[in-house]
Amino acid sequence: MCDITFSCVSDPKAARDLVLGPSGVLQGIRPGKCYIEMSTVDPETITELSQVITSRGGRFLEAPVAGSQQLSNDGMLVILAAGDRTVYEDCSSCFQAMGKTSFFLGEAGNAARMMLILNMVQGSFMATIAEGLTLAQATGQSQQTFLDILCQGQMASTFVDQKCQNILQGNFKPDYYLKHIQKDLRLAISMGDMANHPTPMAAAANEVYKRAKALDQSDNDISAVYRAYIH
Repeated sequence: MCDITFSCVSDPKAARDLVLGPSGVLQGIRPGKCYIEMSTVDPETITELSQVITSRGGRFLEAPVAGSQQLSNDGMLVILAAGDRTVYEDCSSCFQAMGKTSFFLGEAGNAARMMLILNMVQGSFMATIAEGLTLAQATGQSQQTFLDILCQGQMASTFVDQKCQNILQGNFKPDYYLKHIQKDLRLAISMGDMANHPTPMAAAANEVYKRAKALDQSDNDISAVYRAYIH
């Protein structure tokens, strides 16, 4: 019944199932109806969904979001959009409610590519911070002092301060699920393979997150990658 349908689910399979599965969204798509995919998935999934939606006369936009659960609650996400520009313009008020800013990146698939690159960097960075914290401990250095010094330098950020403080407090309540950042690293590495571009840093970080998942950290925050270094 809706003119515009928004989707935001966990992975490519869930995104496909929501559209193509039994009683899927595709059955309700009619000429002029809009479908906006806000999940972080691979470009190939976006291309497939775009094709099936538009084949029914629908209008398609991808709009994955950068941010955490708290930023989502506060309406402060960064929205990356690509696909049908007219849908992007028609949904500007919705995006203003959800996020602090949005970018239109051209043809469908570009937002997925950009989001995977961003999350690859974030996931690799979080793993490196965890490695630094545990190396400080292993060499007899104060982890709190390491954090204090870090937060006075060029890498100072709210992200670093919050994640490190949570680690030191043993608080791994999920603000961004570890299993989701590992999924994004995996998809980014695959994207690099398809582009014949090396991603050795992401590959190394991915292995650390996989170890954290093996230690039952999937449903904890991404900062729980720290536990992969202490077990």
